[in-house]
Amino acid sequence: MDKKKAKQIWSLLEEQYPDARDPEVTVSRGKPFEVLILTILSAQTTDRAVLKIKKTLFSRYPTPEKLSEADPADVEAIIHSLGYYHAKARNIIAASGVILSRFKGEVPGTMEELLTIPGVGRKTANIVLYHALGKNEGIAVDTHVRRLAQRIGFSTTDNVAVIERDLMQLFPSNQWGDLTDLLIAHGRACCFAINPACDRCPVSCCCRYFKSLPKKKARTT
Repeated sequence: MDKKKAKQIWSLLEEQYPDARDPEVTVSRGKPFEVLILTILSAQTTDRAVLKIKKTLFSRYPTPEKLSEADPADVEAIIHSLGYYHAKARNIIAASGVILSRFKGEVPGTMEELLTIPGVGRKTANIVLYHALGKNEGIAVDTHVRRLAQRIGFSTTDNVAVIERDLMQLFPSNQWGDLTDLLIAHGRACCFAINPACDRCPVSCCCRYFKSLPKKKARTT
């Protein structure tokens, strides 16, 4: 795909989802420490589920110091509903310890530093950098972004690192953070993993997947 078509898709999605940058339910808003911890916890679950435990978790452990000293069993009891709670509790406790010992209790502001924190990959780091610290250093590739990048035609691979690189080449850096929000909004509202609603898709005119479908197989609900 060329940049001209990518720009057209951006404009169509931006028009369709004017509130995508400020979704009603998200873990990516708030203090940097909270955004970091909640984003780690959001793996393999929903933002809505994570937000249900937010108040309890941070009322008990409001700072990296408090969470780094937590009993893993107590943290597991709070986050049990999120799944993978043993690993997640271990990661957020360890992450808090690293923030305290290496970064003087403050969430670091560079990709390189964030990637040294347990439980943090590029997706989490990009979310923290953009939404909590206002920095566009990359594009957070979650399940929606990965699916839509392949389906629409932004990328031809399933490799999230390559998908991020392809998206960064297509879109200007000042759009990187918002692109994730737009693609997530579209994935939730229209471009479903199963039976995408192609008949009402605002970007079907530019979509590789839609153009590959025989007309009789295009969804017409």
